[in-house]
Amino acid sequence: MNFAGVTWYVLGVTHSTVKVSLIVILVTLPGLVVPPFGGVLIDRVDRRYLGIIIDAARAAVVLGTAALAYAGRLALWELYSMVLLLGVGFAIYWSTTNALIQELVPQEKLITANATVLIAVQGGMAAAGALVGLIYERAGLAGILGIDGTTYVISALCLLTLRQGYYAPREIHKAGLISPTPTIEAPPEMSEPTLVRTDEVERGISGVIADIAEGLIYLRQQPRVMALGLTYACLMAGVISANVLVVALAKDLLSAGATGYGYIEMGWAGGAILGGLLSGAVARRNPYGVLILALATLAVGHTLFPFVRLLAVAIAMNALFGFCRALGGVLTQTSILAAVPRRLMGRTQSAFAVIATILQVGMSYALGSFAEHFTLSIAFLLLGAIYGGGVVAALRVRALSIEAGKTPAAVV
Repeated sequence: MNFAGVTWYVLGVTHSTVKVSLIVILVTLPGLVVPPFGGVLIDRVDRRYLGIIIDAARAAVVLGTAALAYAGRLALWELYSMVLLLGVGFAIYWSTTNALIQELVPQEKLITANATVLIAVQGGMAAAGALVGLIYERAGLAGILGIDGTTYVISALCLLTLRQGYYAPREIHKAGLISPTPTIEAPPEMSEPTLVRTDEVERGISGVIADIAEGLIYLRQQPRVMALGLTYACLMAGVISANVLVVALAKDLLSAGATGYGYIEMGWAGGAILGGLLSGAVARRNPYGVLILALATLAVGHTLFPFVRLLAVAIAMNALFGFCRALGGVLTQTSILAAVPRRLMGRTQSAFAVIATILQVGMSYALGSFAEHFTLSIAFLLLGAIYGGGVVAALRVRALSIEAGKTPAAVV
């Protein structure tokens, strides 16, 4: 809801897709700097407490901006500043959440857990998509931001009640509270303890650098995990960057207004919920094939998207895209969680976040520029190309799996 409301507000004030693309750039730019250090933090402190602190900080920022908007004193630079600060939170929060899921959920239930999280997130997006246009037209940006800030407060309270006590990931590992399990990258005799060092944590900047180096060494030694990360990065870069073009599609080509844009976003969320519900059953027999087909559908579908002239067709296509995004996201994220040692998960997720951020920043600016200076159809063609990159990475995952003699079922 926040992103949709801010995007529509900036487009209405500036009439520039480049200024809209700046929103995407600002929200993703911290992902170039924050994740390497955030990943070390995630692997050192209690991930639940870290999530609570991030949610509380984001609530304060968004509710403060809502107050400025309500008072009619919100400047564009202040809105951009809010987006940038939220980007700092996003750069750590989702890696924290994914690592916490791996910490709490048994490996055999990871698909169900990831699908459940995706359904919850997309369910919220569906509700937001249905209401964002209505709320924006009646309460303006202040109403949108007020609701969004409240959701961060609720999220912090949910994390607070998740469990009792303080649990640092390294302490859990040393105490044996979580038993090591073989990964898809190594046979049972090469399980978690032999892949990572188990010495005492180094303090200070040297310790941080050593932890970052350890994570990079792990990724260099695990080509299949790296290919999975590239697949996920291409998927997420396409999903985030697409917002630059979808708002222009709704406004300029379909003349659907804020309400129509909300319906298109709701279609995406509805498709993603359905994809999350069906991900386990659909992908059980041939996960690699399903992943490749989902990414190929996103590539071809977005190339054809600007030729749509009916709102109902645009909603249906975006629902299909949401369905494919859910399948791709659940499969890749579950594979990563099953493969990576628990005490390295924060750094691994953060490394993939950096890759995704580089793609998102470059794609967002390129898409905004192409849409403004050329045509939307060319911009959507470029968007399809990033999903095409995901297809190539997914094919690499399958090739490495076949070479290693692993069955697809082992991935998920």
